Amino acid sequence: MSRTNDAPPHGEAGTEAYPTSSHWGTYEVLVRDGQVVGTRPDPGDPDPSPLIGNAPGAQHHPTRVARPAVRRRWLENGPGPDPERGAPDDAYVEVDWDTAAELVAGELKRVHREHGGEAVFGGSYGWGSAGRFHHSQSQLHRFLNTTGGYTRSRATYSHAAVEVLFPHLVGAEGAHALLERAPTWEAIAEHTDLMVSFGGLRLSNTWIASGGRAAHTAAPGMREAAARGLRTVSVSPLKDDTIEEMDAEWLPAAPGTDTAVMLALLHVLIEEDLADRAFLDRFTVGADVVRRYVTGETDGVAKTPEWAEPVCELPADALRSLARRMAAGRTLVNVGWSVQRTQYGEQPLWAGLALAAFLGQIGLPGGGFATGYGSMGRYGGGATPGGLPRFPKGANPVDRLIPVAHTSEMLLRPGEEFDFDGERLTYPDIRLVAWSGGNPFHHHQDLSRLTRAFGRPDTVLVVETHWTATARHADIVLPSTTALEREDMAASQGDLRLNAMRRAVAPYGQARDEFEIYRAVTARMGLEKEFTEGRTAEEWMRHMYEGWRERQHDLFGADLPSYDAFRRAGGVDLPGRVDDAAMAAFAGFREDPVAHPLQTPSGRIELFSATIAGFGYPDCPGYPIWLPGEERLGSARSRRWPLLLLANQPKGRLHSQQDMGAYSASLKVDGRAPVRMHPDDAAARGLADGDLVRVHNDRGGLLAGVRVSGDLRPGVAQLSTGAWYDPSSTEVTCAHGNPNVLTDVAGTSRLAQGSTGQHVLVEIEAYRGDPPPVRAFTPPVPVPPSS
Repeated sequence: MSRTNDAPPHGEAGTEAYPTSSHWGTYEVLVRDGQVVGTRPDPGDPDPSPLIGNAPGAQHHPTRVARPAVRRRWLENGPGPDPERGAPDDAYVEVDWDTAAELVAGELKRVHREHGGEAVFGGSYGWGSAGRFHHSQSQLHRFLNTTGGYTRSRATYSHAAVEVLFPHLVGAEGAHALLERAPTWEAIAEHTDLMVSFGGLRLSNTWIASGGRAAHTAAPGMREAAARGLRTVSVSPLKDDTIEEMDAEWLPAAPGTDTAVMLALLHVLIEEDLADRAFLDRFTVGADVVRRYVTGETDGVAKTPEWAEPVCELPADALRSLARRMAAGRTLVNVGWSVQRTQYGEQPLWAGLALAAFLGQIGLPGGGFATGYGSMGRYGGGATPGGLPRFPKGANPVDRLIPVAHTSEMLLRPGEEFDFDGERLTYPDIRLVAWSGGNPFHHHQDLSRLTRAFGRPDTVLVVETHWTATARHADIVLPSTTALEREDMAASQGDLRLNAMRRAVAPYGQARDEFEIYRAVTARMGLEKEFTEGRTAEEWMRHMYEGWRERQHDLFGADLPSYDAFRRAGGVDLPGRVDDAAMAAFAGFREDPVAHPLQTPSGRIELFSATIAGFGYPDCPGYPIWLPGEERLGSARSRRWPLLLLANQPKGRLHSQQDMGAYSASLKVDGRAPVRMHPDDAAARGLADGDLVRVHNDRGGLLAGVRVSGDLRPGVAQLSTGAWYDPSSTEVTCAHGNPNVLTDVAGTSRLAQGSTGQHVLVEIEAYRGDPPPVRAFTPPVPVPPSS
């Protein structure tokens, strides 16, 4: 890759190169006169991400939080619900650090005294710095545990259905293996004949790995596998969900119908006696339940390819041919994370597992079932069973939780009951929200509802680097350093190296490391020793590394360098890394299911789960079935909102991070998010490439710029998430193009309660008149307190 942002070459007078790591890879930042002036890829990265081009513009952007700031209304009126929280022109008063720490400490003590620890919500989603010590989620949660505990969230927006469903079907260790021990791309190249991927294998998703990635190996792995004969079928509404070198067969199924496709494939396997009965008898329970449903004995409807054709809009002959090819060789069934972020999102996962089980290849190298290829860069990139250095969070004395996608419902509906994974839980009465390392006004659905929800607590505390929409819904905003302003170390699960991160520039304004922020607050609460254990930040990093170093020696006999030598060398290869081409999840189980049973009630793969059936959830019964969602082409709702919008992950940034950066900005249309439309859909609405449009439904509206493309099927539009939320206009809910002003907060089902924000029905029309300006990147101007 060429240097980005006209970066000067290494060694130019006055310019220094600093190696660093981020969730989008390891690279170098180039610094001159204390400013980041460019970036360039790490020489050892075979496929570096263009996202590194966002770093210079984001590092010194005017949206950086320079000093502690307090909402004037909260400062003058005191804690309490406030429907004006988040108003576009909300006023903030800058204060000194001592005042800010006193305010936070005092409010924490008040809430704990009057309402208890369950009234504090610790809302860190964990996508802050990639560093192992300056990890926002770990820092905040340790701080909250030290000060009395908090209500926590469970699961992720990315794959909650995976996290909740699969422990029931394959056990906790099996679910972990699916997420962390997937066959490598080398194994696929060596062993797999056919890969059928529901949700495609989107390249830009593989640029990202939580914790960083020393080398991007997914795309080279795909290319090598294709060169060695791997055939790929992409079941996706987007043609460009796979790279051209894979020469994938594209099956443009109607979005949200993947389960129907899988059931039709199962029907062919059963009808033509292609299923592996011996595998089903020995390694699974419930195959007969699935068979009876697929053949129509259960409900009178046979799930034939002809039944599926009008549902998924794929020819019956194509489905029948695919099923036969899957049975003819070593086949890997992959269900991407995007597929389960819809209503009834558990069903395509369960049906995909059943399809792989009927093929009988689970546990074989390069075969069976997977969920995550094309969803994140670490997936299929090896495993690190020895673990990584970690900052301990401590124990939470509060035993209250919510599914992460229920944040707005928790705040709006205190005391109400809800179902989650077989339990009947109650929403706590949250009085203080503490947020760091995440932006719910990116992740969450129905942002108008989330704004109302953020108006309900007494106090919202946000620790942030930039004035994000979440910061602009806070009462107290504390400026945090970025990864380029501090020392750390970084690696992701399955990574090649643990990299040392060097401080490249001085902190912006009065920004402080989160560890120092929380140390100052705990000092005022008499809890500093409990939080720091008497260590400085540098001493904590040394302690974490040396403890990890000892564990690697005990596990693998690895003779790793000391902490000082590690930092001087700039990194160390991770010992014990598993990247054997023959690695296969469930290999031991397949070899001997008696000696290596799964952690399920039966010890086997549960195609029928008596446990889930016993929950009595009509939206997630005890085996995979077809449940048509509302946000789907052909539904009653689609008669009013005829286009299915895919709100997938963005190509130009990680989530909403560094949206103001050069690479992210280069993909926009006149400064607004791009919405891709099929030529037929654009023509039917009189739209052309570059037009400004209003995308809307009954939940809200946004402005976006049209990109006409034949790489998506008719009836489908695509607008990625991550444009900074901009509610400054009275004409639309977001002037910048955030699709979560349109999406619904309803969960996948009562089982997982995962996010359903991937699909939403909309209409798109030309915008007439002078458009409102984009103010997402205009920070609030500090004001003095009222006299």
